[in-house]
Amino acid sequence: MIQVVKQGGKFACEFVRKFRSRSEAAGKKVDAAVTEILADVRQNGDAAIRKYTLKFDGAVPESMEISREEMQRLTKECKPDFLSALQQAAENIRDFHARQKQQSWMEPRADGVMMGQRIRGLTRVGIYVPGGTAAYPSSVLMNAIPAKIAGVKELIMVTPPGKDGKPNPNIMAAALTAGVDRVFLVGGAQAVGALAYGTETIPKVDKIVGPGNIYVATAKRQLYGTVDIDMVAGPSEILIIADNTAKPSYLAADLMSQAEHDRMASAVLLTTSAEIADATVQELYQQIKTLSRKDIIEDSLNNFGAVILCKDLNEAVEFANEIAPEHLELCIDNPMAYIGRIDNAGSVFLGNYSPEPLGDYFAGPNHVLPTSGTARFFSPLSVDSFIKKSSFIYYTKDALAPVSDQIMTLAETEGLTAHANSIAVRKKDAISNQ
Repeated sequence: MIQVVKQGGKFACEFVRKFRSRSEAAGKKVDAAVTEILADVRQNGDAAIRKYTLKFDGAVPESMEISREEMQRLTKECKPDFLSALQQAAENIRDFHARQKQQSWMEPRADGVMMGQRIRGLTRVGIYVPGGTAAYPSSVLMNAIPAKIAGVKELIMVTPPGKDGKPNPNIMAAALTAGVDRVFLVGGAQAVGALAYGTETIPKVDKIVGPGNIYVATAKRQLYGTVDIDMVAGPSEILIIADNTAKPSYLAADLMSQAEHDRMASAVLLTTSAEIADATVQELYQQIKTLSRKDIIEDSLNNFGAVILCKDLNEAVEFANEIAPEHLELCIDNPMAYIGRIDNAGSVFLGNYSPEPLGDYFAGPNHVLPTSGTARFFSPLSVDSFIKKSSFIYYTKDALAPVSDQIMTLAETEGLTAHANSIAVRKKDAISNQ
């Protein structure tokens, strides 16, 4: 099911290459199909939306938009324990993200100069939420709550209808909890196109966030520039660093918690202990027997899973920074001693009792994370993802005069004489009025 190998060997090098290749661009057929759908939506609006909804989802809802009353009615169909857990998770997520909010600022100086920065939320943001068997209410919370804290004026959610043409009640409950303003029953690349271009019914947005299949991801990539996007996410992944104090049963469970997402998901254990490595593999064989997504887990572990023996924790940390995983667990004796050395990871889980699903659902930090090594330069989704900044400058005549020659020198050095002239006419005016 999964190989046990030593770090530094041929397998480890080949594994990194294979790991990163999982997120290669969609094939030409997918690209071409998405391009055609987007062009149709841009040209024909709601008519194109209805056509593709019937084709791909099997039913067209009576009304594309779900009313507030209908959302509230559907929420009553949800189990009470789910609603209670959803509310508590939302509170934790709000508390964490509220600490990220930035303030506008202005700095006046003694010479009359004022400079500053204005920060405000985007006007309108679209959230894509998968439906069917891949319906994830937690993603609604993770995408919508930071947007609301950032001050986004209007949140538009799109989600595909079920085969009966109706929405998923759990998704509707999450939308109400997170403060989504409007919900439309449409999915796929056509939904992304509707958000980017606007239709007769669905308003145009400034940014699109949220997970989706390869067609949704390709549509977001093609539309980047027309709108902003969060990221083009690849398959999920977890990397665990473990020493001889770790519990193999926990390690195996956590590896499979990511492997079950997708056959392309990756689950890797770096350990300094051969005994822990062997015991973890045995736990995988035992625990997988009772899991509903056994076939997906097996394929994931066979293709993109590994148990890699490292000579010490320093080597494990260096290898982890090279891989730059989406999720990184430190199941070691003193994880706090190493957190400052983890430079490349989307989210870090410290100790044996901070498993990755804690972050996926409940703790508060965002679970929308960079994948496929992009944690080297990307950050998790946050309040910052939903704001825009403008700087402002104010100089008086007396403040501009003493720096005019320096500005003109810089402009003339670059050959931009009109820039220099903009300063020169003011300098001349100031001299003539003395």
